[in-house]
Amino acid sequence: MFSSNPDFEGLVTRHYGPLYQFAFSLTRAEADACDLTQQTFYVWATKGNQLRDPSKVKTWLFTTLHRLFLESRRRQTRFPHQDLETAAGDLPEVAPALGHHDGAQVLQALAKVEEPYQAPVALFYLEDLAYKDIAEVLNVPLGTVKSRLARGLAQLQKILADDISTASQN
Repeated sequence: MFSSNPDFEGLVTRHYGPLYQFAFSLTRAEADACDLTQQTFYVWATKGNQLRDPSKVKTWLFTTLHRLFLESRRRQTRFPHQDLETAAGDLPEVAPALGHHDGAQVLQALAKVEEPYQAPVALFYLEDLAYKDIAEVLNVPLGTVKSRLARGLAQLQKILADDISTASQN
């Protein structure tokens, strides 16, 4: 799996500085540049033996670093980072009462939730899908997913509360 090239340390010594500078020029962040540079050498360690022309090592390393950079930017665009405080308004409220039930009870109660609300609740809480992914799976707008989640969760909580009061009466 890893390259058995005995001169790996020499390769790192020769190319680390220029690769890091290139990475820093792309990312403008020290930690990201370090990560990109290290990832580039990891890829070299795992796939570098496939390079047929040893004179192309420098070009291969810079090309690999650039591709890793582009891939990371695409990932950031698709899955943007949000602080929990700024996204709090978009998140549905989760009542702690759900935590007091076992999985079987919650699944039985989920089966009683009205059909349009079952799928979003199941996809969000059981499959851990993001709102955008749920919207794509169900082929509905993002706002519809949010409202169905809120309504479905409210129904689920009511069903569970009703089940508890029925059980306590028996």
